Amino acid sequence: MKLASLKSGRDGRLVVVSRDLAWCVTADGIAPTLQAALDDWEHCEPLLRGLAESLEHGSVPRERFHEHEAASPLPRAYQWADGSAYVNHVELVRKARGAEMPASFWTDPLMYQGGSDGFLGPREDIPLADETWGCDFEAEIAVITGDVPAGADRAAGLEAVRLVMLVNDVSLRGLIPGELAKGFGFFQSKPASAFSPVAVTPDELGDAWSGGKLSGQVLVELNGGQFGKANAGTDMTFDFGTLIAHAAKTRALVAGSIVGSGTVSNRDADGGPGKPIAAGGAGYSCIAEQRTVETILNGAPATPYLKPGDAVRIEMRDAARHSIFGAIEQTVVAA
Repeated sequence: MKLASLKSGRDGRLVVVSRDLAWCVTADGIAPTLQAALDDWEHCEPLLRGLAESLEHGSVPRERFHEHEAASPLPRAYQWADGSAYVNHVELVRKARGAEMPASFWTDPLMYQGGSDGFLGPREDIPLADETWGCDFEAEIAVITGDVPAGADRAAGLEAVRLVMLVNDVSLRGLIPGELAKGFGFFQSKPASAFSPVAVTPDELGDAWSGGKLSGQVLVELNGGQFGKANAGTDMTFDFGTLIAHAAKTRALVAGSIVGSGTVSNRDADGGPGKPIAAGGAGYSCIAEQRTVETILNGAPATPYLKPGDAVRIEMRDAARHSIFGAIEQTVVAA
């Protein structure tokens, strides 16, 4: 089942989307918003699934689904907690900052709590007030949970996954070192993120969803050129069950909480840092990682961070090359 929120008010209007992303049908008779459906998932899910089947059979009134009319599936959320499941990425970025990486990072997930009071839509511009802030994209996987009790274990965390989607976790790299030096975490360096037009139930993903991981290439384009095609199921140190359990160690998570994977990152076949696509590698899911590899190999970064006019596209396709979640397409604009 695929769900989306068309732009309407602060929380959008819930629609069920066809598997090919071509059509949608309003779910007003079941739940006005995705958050309302998540709050009453046991009642709403079977009704939404029935509506989805009717949409596939063409037996209900339908309208064309246009991705540019979609807000993020949850235009705002009670919680947005982003982890760092791909420790390869963490290791590389810290190396570029000259920071040691504790061994515990391989056994205990990193996680920060981002701003969730308002997300950008998947086709909305990224406002940038100062180029020296070092604007970067981060292509990630995210899940939306149901209610998760405090102290939940990995199995309970996996059971709570309701929907899967993509995310562009926008980062301001130039502001990160100063914030981290204060010892109190990210805030100004993490502006509004954007999520894919469509959120998908795990069963809809078939074999690509297994063990709390989503397999498949996260396709990233920068200004129309290939930038990354890392496989989300490869080199993922912590699965989503583990991330959710980590988030719920000391507090309950409410339905509608979003948990992110962190930047998708693959090592090279020889175990070293990933290579650019032009060099036969899987490329990168953020500019910072490419700059890190450039520094390791050449002594200095060469790829600039985003500036007004730059455009990024993030998407994932199935085995038949059909878009699964729709595409995040954003252009940086001067704020």
